[in-house]
Formats: sequence, C-alpha cells, structure tokens
Amino acid sequence: MPSGFFAILDDIAALMDDVAVSVKLATRKTAGILGDDLAVNAEKATGFLSSRELPVIWAITKGSFINKLIILPAVFLLEFFFPVVITYVLVAGGLFLAYEGMHKIYEFLFHRKKDTREAAEKVTEQSPADEKAKIRSAITTDFILSVEIVIIALGTVIDKDLTTQILTVSFVAIIATVGVYGLVALIVRMDDAGLKLIKNSNDKGLISKLGHFLVKLLPRVINLLSIVGTLALLLVAGGIFSHNIPFAHDLFPGLPVMVKDFLLGVFGGIPVLLIVIIATRIFKKNKG
Repeated sequence: MPSGFFAILDDIAALMDDVAVSVKLATRKTAGILGDDLAVNAEKATGFLSSRELPVIWAITKGSFINKLIILPAVFLLEFFFPVVITYVLVAGGLFLAYEGMHKIYEFLFHRKKDTREAAEKVTEQSPADEKAKIRSAITTDFILSVEIVIIALGTVIDKDLTTQILTVSFVAIIATVGVYGLVALIVRMDDAGLKLIKNSNDKGLISKLGHFLVKLLPRVINLLSIVGTLALLLVAGGIFSHNIPFAHDLFPGLPVMVKDFLLGVFGGIPVLLIVIIATRIFKKNKG
C-alpha cells in the first residue's frame, strides 16, 4: 500500500513537471498576444472616475474568467470533433479586431475634436449605461484575444496527453487573466499612488517629486497605450489572417512579419468598417 501511494505521488510529480515545462513554453508562445491584450485592455479600462476604476476592472476581470470558462471546453470539443471550425472562429474574431482597430483610427481622423471633449467629460462623469457599454466592449475584445491565446497554448501541447493539455492550457488562461488585469489595475491607479505620495510627504522632498512624476506620467502612459492598443488590434488581426488564410499568408512575401500583419489588419478592417458605417447610416435614415 505505501509503495502504491508513493507511486501515485511520483506520477503526479512527473505530470506536474511536464505541465510546468509546457506552461513555460506556451506562455512564451503567447507572450505577444498577452502584451497586446494588456495594451488593449488598459486603454479600454481608462476614462472612468477614480472611484469607479477598480470596480470596472474587476467587472472586466470577472467577464474574462467567464470567457475562459466558455472558451476552454469549447476549444477542446471543437479540436476533437470539428477542428476545421476553429479556423473560421479565429478569422471571424480577426475581422472583429481589425474593425475595432480601424474604427479607432476613423474616429481619430474624423471625430477627434468631438471625442476629445467627450473624453474630458467622461473622465469626470460617466453614466451607468456608458460604463456598462464600455465593460461589454472590453469583455468582447477579451473574448477574441482569449480564443487566440487558448488555441496557441493548445497548439504547443497538441502532441501531449489530454490531461497535460487541459492543465497546461488552463494554467495559461489563468495566468493571462490574473497577470493582464493585475497590471491594468496598477497602471490605472498610478495617479492615485502619486497623489498619496505627495500628500504623505507634505509636497516636499524626493517622495513628493516621485508622486508628481507618477501623476504626470499617467496621461502619457494612457495615450501611449491607446496608440499601442490600436496597433495591437490590427497586428493580432493580421496575424490571425496570415496564419489561417492561405491567400493572406502568401501576400507581401518580402515584407517583415510585423509590417505584413499590420497591412493585413488594415485591409481586413476597412471593408468591415465601411459596411458598419453604411449600415448605421441606412438604419438612422430609415428610423428618422
């Protein structure tokens, strides 16, 4: 009996060692997507009152966990029964991300003044409906990125046994959610940390200077993340097209991968953006 018990422990230890190695490899493979996920969601989690920032991030985090609970079993079932469907799901998600990226560029080019005023108002006051809409948008984007993360992670352990696959992909999914949204929370609370340092130091000395630095740094970080987040949407979308559409994969053979993915994201997002704009105008015209 004791020998049997220790044999089970040895099997568990061997399994966990295998999972640890697989998680390390899968995390390295998904690092690019995780970085894009951070940039996109940090940008989406800003623009709220200070008192609402953490509740909003927590709501998005809970939505992200629910996304993973839906995606994980769905991906394993599709991989087992209908593996070809995964490609169509990825491409559809890529079109959505490409649309979001091009929509941000469109809004910046044609509605910048209006959006600047509205953004200033939203930082000081945002209705519950607007807040819920922004949370839903963030969770939807997280869903698409989570599908990509889970499928890439699964691809790194596709030759392993089912138990190792499930444990590895589940660990990566948890790490992705906790790591990304933990960093998002730290970023959006940067100015509050700075104000606290200023207050505790009576606005004097090195601590006070650090506090002022953090307060001034936050808007610059947010602006940078807004730009990086937009680029990330287009790059991830382009990467999805390149890896899952043979025609797209063969385009621009002489270009660097990042430039190629960006162009594919732009070309994939423009038609969807035009369709949405035309449909929206027709709807408003008929409604009016």
